[in-house]
Amino acid sequence: MLFWFVGTSVASVWSVFRDPKFAYRWVIVGALVPMFSVVTVVGVLTAVMLLTIGKKAVRKNFLALTIGLFLHLVFDGAFLNTEMFWWPLAGLSIDGYEIPLVERGFLNIPFEIVGVGLILWTKKQIKPLL
Repeated sequence: MLFWFVGTSVASVWSVFRDPKFAYRWVIVGALVPMFSVVTVVGVLTAVMLLTIGKKAVRKNFLALTIGLFLHLVFDGAFLNTEMFWWPLAGLSIDGYEIPLVERGFLNIPFEIVGVGLILWTKKQIKPLL
């Protein structure tokens, strides 16, 4: 899925921050990276915070990327599989884990349609950026 993650992530960030200068492009990049473990995303966030001390412009972009990673988890329903969501804290094995995108099959089509709708709605909200 492409439009689902882009549309839901940008619309969510816009709804919360209402900032036309926010790094929405980095949110999109983060939202398209397949992440299934909140522990991994928290690790990325920690690294971003530590590596960007005193670098405000760089931090702004990488925080937007990290927000996109978190939103991918939310909009992929990664929290529905406890073992994968908390990997490696819930155990190191990932045997038997089904990727939500593959598991849903043709049910992805309505999600993509909603994503396109959200992209169009968001484009009207922050027209100069998208």
